[in-house]
Amino acid sequence: MGAGPSSPDEREPLLAPSSSPSPRRTETNGNNNVGNGNNGTELPAYSRVYGRRWLVLALFSLLGFMQGMVWNSWGPVQNSAMRAFGFTKSDIAVLVLWGPVGYVPWLLFMWLMDNKGLRVSLLLAAFFMLLGSALRSIPLGEEPLRRWLIHGGQLLNGLAGPTVMSAGPLLSTTWFAPDQRATATAVASLVNYLGSAASFMVGPLLVPAPNDSQLVTTLGPAAAAHDDFIRFRIQLLMYSEFAVIAVLFGAVLLYFPSRPPMPPSVAAASQRLGYRSSIIRLLSNVRFLMIALAYAVPLGVVAGWSGVLDMILTPAKVSQVDAGWIGFWSIVGGCVFGVAMARFADSIRGMLKLILVLMLAGASLSATWFTLTCLTRLTHLPSTAATLYTSCILVGIFLNSSVPIFFELFIETVYPVPEGITCGVVTFLGNLVMGMLLFFLTFYCTDLSWMNWCLTGSCLFSLLLILFFRESYDRLYLDVFVSV
Repeated sequence: MGAGPSSPDEREPLLAPSSSPSPRRTETNGNNNVGNGNNGTELPAYSRVYGRRWLVLALFSLLGFMQGMVWNSWGPVQNSAMRAFGFTKSDIAVLVLWGPVGYVPWLLFMWLMDNKGLRVSLLLAAFFMLLGSALRSIPLGEEPLRRWLIHGGQLLNGLAGPTVMSAGPLLSTTWFAPDQRATATAVASLVNYLGSAASFMVGPLLVPAPNDSQLVTTLGPAAAAHDDFIRFRIQLLMYSEFAVIAVLFGAVLLYFPSRPPMPPSVAAASQRLGYRSSIIRLLSNVRFLMIALAYAVPLGVVAGWSGVLDMILTPAKVSQVDAGWIGFWSIVGGCVFGVAMARFADSIRGMLKLILVLMLAGASLSATWFTLTCLTRLTHLPSTAATLYTSCILVGIFLNSSVPIFFELFIETVYPVPEGITCGVVTFLGNLVMGMLLFFLTFYCTDLSWMNWCLTGSCLFSLLLILFFRESYDRLYLDVFVSV
């Protein structure tokens, strides 16, 4: 099962109605009420979870980790890349921009996930990552051609984004019991952010900054030798990332089943809407569009903002290494806090909106604090390393930790739309916002204080939408009441 592609039978409901031993997936209209348990389908009264679910989650999460790490390779070492390869600030912004550009064919990836299953979708994503990291690692002496290969590698890595950033809720529903779903969603979706955080640490530690006095003393005053050493360390970083991705691709090729033999819950065994009906349902659901914007605007802005955090903190006289550590701890804190809050949501169900309100309120206050601290000449607030560290890290903690809570609320709101399609739409919107932000950055890269105001405004906008949102828990009702 794990070694071959998913078959059409694998993509059918796991447990069939008693009157039909071989059910086929059907297109249902928007008025179909799946949650009332009276739709002609005899739902299973038993379920089973498998220990192998943790291996499946680990393989998926590691690929997401590396995709995020490759995407954010250049921001933390931008000063070194400018010195070694002659990149400009606009070049760095474009390298980060390839991430959201990879979402352009998102409908194709969502169709593939819905019709071919998790295994085929993840294998294709892993292949894009492998090919992209290989192109970046080719050591060419010709700078123009080398630049094209680096840009091409970043684009291919971006094409893996729609799968690794959207399939987490589908994996958690397919493999995990209802009291573990939010936790599994948190791990699968936040590890991608953790990869971005790791690049803040690995990049500056492995690649020396151009103004590293110790390096200049060791190599002498010759700028050419200094640049060659920086180029060598960047090459070593790309070789290392390519090796890890190659190992993960081989592991997914050997074993990654699309689904378990038996479902872990009633919701995992129930029929879902077809691809076309799902898209229509999502685009016509005002409540879904409301929370989709509440997710996409602040998460898209903070993704683009953190990708160029070094450039934002440069006027505050924060070094490349310190900016890397700030970015690292802001994302790591968000991942740890996000998993903890997801575990809390698993324990006390029906509290997703309240959790989001508290998180977005904290993010709004923290973003306002950071923005005003950076404008110390006007506000006269103390601009110290401690205030910058604290405010920036709190922004990352509150916003990044909201991702799995948002995902679970999306699924509950639009059930029985498939999880992969739902999260594919919202992550596309988030990347669209990030792409627009980075596009403007290529033109307005001299003074970046406007990005801080965008971050603050996006958090307040999201908080306002969530306050007026009316929550519902259709999937939870199916698991808790229909199964009983």
